[in-house]
Amino acid sequence: MKEYDLISIGTGSAMHVVDAMLQRNPNLKVAVIDKDEPGGICLTRGCIPSKILLYPAEMVRTIERANEFGIDVQLHKINFNQIMERMRHHINEEIEMIRNGLSKSQNIDYYHEVVEFIEPYTLKAGNNIVIRAKMIFLCTGSKPIIPPIKGLGDTTYHTSDTMLAMDRLPESIAIVGGGYVAAEYGHFFSSMGSKVTIVGRNNQFLPNEEPEISALAKRELGKHMTIITNNEVIEVSEVAPAVNNSINNHNNEDKQKPKKTLTIQERTTGQRMMIRAEEVLIAAGRGPNTDILHPERAGIKTDEKGWIVVNEYLETSQPNIWAFGDANGAYLFKHKANYEAELVYYNAVLKKGEEKKLEKDYHAVPHAVFTYPEIAAVGLGEREALAKYGENKILFGIGRYEDTAKGIAMGIKDYFVKVIVKAGELEIIGAHIIGPYASVLIQEIINVMYTQHERTMKPILSAMHIHPALSEVVQRSVSSLMPPQQYHHLMAEHYGLSSG
Repeated sequence: MKEYDLISIGTGSAMHVVDAMLQRNPNLKVAVIDKDEPGGICLTRGCIPSKILLYPAEMVRTIERANEFGIDVQLHKINFNQIMERMRHHINEEIEMIRNGLSKSQNIDYYHEVVEFIEPYTLKAGNNIVIRAKMIFLCTGSKPIIPPIKGLGDTTYHTSDTMLAMDRLPESIAIVGGGYVAAEYGHFFSSMGSKVTIVGRNNQFLPNEEPEISALAKRELGKHMTIITNNEVIEVSEVAPAVNNSINNHNNEDKQKPKKTLTIQERTTGQRMMIRAEEVLIAAGRGPNTDILHPERAGIKTDEKGWIVVNEYLETSQPNIWAFGDANGAYLFKHKANYEAELVYYNAVLKKGEEKKLEKDYHAVPHAVFTYPEIAAVGLGEREALAKYGENKILFGIGRYEDTAKGIAMGIKDYFVKVIVKAGELEIIGAHIIGPYASVLIQEIINVMYTQHERTMKPILSAMHIHPALSEVVQRSVSSLMPPQQYHHLMAEHYGLSSG
């Protein structure tokens, strides 16, 4: 058995804490374990490689709009292999740098192994390496959820974990799922030239977004792909049945290419339809990795889904064992994992043995969907705000891109910023954006929600904004507050969209 001061399972955000601890105490002996390539999900198969792919997709859509501005441009060729190789080159460089750093560190024993608990504070790495520590970080990440679809196990399919290895652009692809991953990869493959069909079981595309934003996103993305909602995929097969009501069933398709057939069923009416595609991407969400970790052997509690249960300080039911990032199941975003890493460092190291610790605070966890248009949000949505405060206690603000000089210059129509504030004190409790640079514009609101005690909209309203710049649309959103019913009327009248 090998004894360590710290065992870290995972090489993503956990390494922020490990590095800080080693700087504080260079004599620590640390075991770092990861069954996958080092760097964590974000680097190896998540947000970083996907965004490297999505930037060329954004360029394609931008070029397609050039004629609107009197620029005659033709898109002659998209080199899919070059785009994929560029992504893999950047990612592999980072992975190797991290691997070398871990392997050469005098303080770290790096195990590229599957690990499991055998008793409290004791784990087995690989087949026969037993290690033990009084402090353990569980940053085990997550894995794609594979829904129990008939025939899926008998055919080939991709997940977000495997599609990065693609070396040929599929002529058509069916994406099972209607969330962030489905939307982003739908945008990518359609921009590259694939015929894309998205099948989501929820009645709303992008179900975690505001209904009016989801409707607008579906309308705009639907110009380049087929988006089907409220449908369940009930069977997948390699051989297409003889049906006439197929989507993506064209007379000029290459019959030599292998095809998958998806049988889908409308969840309300029960009506069935067939979809044919060369490839299938399963994007049905992510689940916990704890089935291989066996935390129950260490007295570590998990919830009904298998996520590790933590207290307000991110400590598990076993003292001095901490779980953060995807492992605890709350907000599966890299920036949230980085925030939790700082919290764990403070609570587990700086305040070890003391009562005054920092509690986790998720009042303003932001996210973005990197489609075309972009989507970004932070804080509460309309339904949550109404349920928590009531209709008479909240106000909505809207700023339209097309009402700003920069928006006019960019030829932007229909896109907007929606803010939700508490009436009276004018505290911002949520914000939602759809349009160019949404992931950048939302930061102005995020900062206000973190840097003030009152978290009011006043700094945005009173601050001098560059003119003409898109940031003015955020300022406009907080200067046009209205009751919920007036906002709903405006959305219906000007956008034909339903909200709430």
